[in-house]
Amino acid sequence: MKSVALNAALRSVTRHAAVKKLRAQGRVPAVIYGRAIQSQSLELDDEEFHNLLKHSASENILVDLAVQGDPRPKRLALVQEVQHHPLSGKVLHVDFHEVKDDEKVVLNVPVETTGDCIGVKNGGILEHVLFKVKVCALPKDLPEALIVDVSTLDVGKIIHLGEISPPPNVELMGDKKVPVLAVVAPITEEEEAAAAAAAAEVPTEVEMIKEKKEEGEEGAAPAGKDAKAAKDTKAAPAAAKPGEKGAEKAPVAKDEKKAEKKK
Repeated sequence: MKSVALNAALRSVTRHAAVKKLRAQGRVPAVIYGRAIQSQSLELDDEEFHNLLKHSASENILVDLAVQGDPRPKRLALVQEVQHHPLSGKVLHVDFHEVKDDEKVVLNVPVETTGDCIGVKNGGILEHVLFKVKVCALPKDLPEALIVDVSTLDVGKIIHLGEISPPPNVELMGDKKVPVLAVVAPITEEEEAAAAAAAAEVPTEVEMIKEKKEEGEEGAAPAGKDAKAAKDTKAAPAAAKPGEKGAEKAPVAKDEKKAEKKK
């Protein structure tokens, strides 16, 4: 990856209101950090950075950063992240990662295709399973994008990560069995109708039913005098069975006692 020149300046304002005012003046807040340096707040010219993005294949850009007013005015850095406004697309913030020209770095690069896919000619649909792939290389060897030839990819075929030939001095990171690109057959009208019918059969709402017991049903509370009688019956202690602990002895008649004495 060839480095491009970019100017920057040290930034002293960090509060939200001050940063918002800075953007209104045509400046973009940024920050630079690295493994061996302390992070610094920077600001960029909005128009200069916009033109840099416009003429780049992706937002993975290697820059020769010239920082005005800094003891180390020249920095080699990668554009790590660009934050855009969700509606206007305007650049809100930029993160730079300072690197060394003799030290390998890991970067996510976009996957792009080349060639006329034979599977598309036969009615298939080319799908990107992975839109970005992680690579490891020296800064000068980093590709802006990973180009994959799909001219021989037919319907039902898949290109896995291990089947891709990386550029010289570049290592592809990750599981080699992971699919990156595939050509799938289009959905037929019969399959689309079957899928729609299956979706229609699935209930969209769950009906909640509460069962209420009617008066007079088994288990329902009795009303009126019957309720009072049931309450009294419930309150009365149950008689203990003979032989159980706490069971009371039954009274013995006097005649039975005399009979026992005569014996």
